Amino acid sequence: MNAIMERWVHTCRRELLDRTLIWNHRHLLHALREFEQFYNEHRPHQGIANARPLHPLPPPITDPDQIAHLDIRKRDRLGGILHEYRRAA
Repeated sequence: MNAIMERWVHTCRRELLDRTLIWNHRHLLHALREFEQFYNEHRPHQGIANARPLHPLPPPITDPDQIAHLDIRKRDRLGGILHEYRRAA
């Protein structure tokens, strides 16, 4: 369990805290809460086929016309430090 926590702390520090100026305790808790949601719900992990932990893999796209016309939406979190990309429905 110690190795898992060390990895999470290292990732949190490298991807969030090294890029953010924290103003106070409330701001720190907000930033950590947002990063935790991003880490667990959206961020791709190096697991089985890069599947996110709480979501199954989407079906593969095999049609070349559909690949050429993908509509990708970007959502910034924490003032642009974290980025989420999703296919538009």
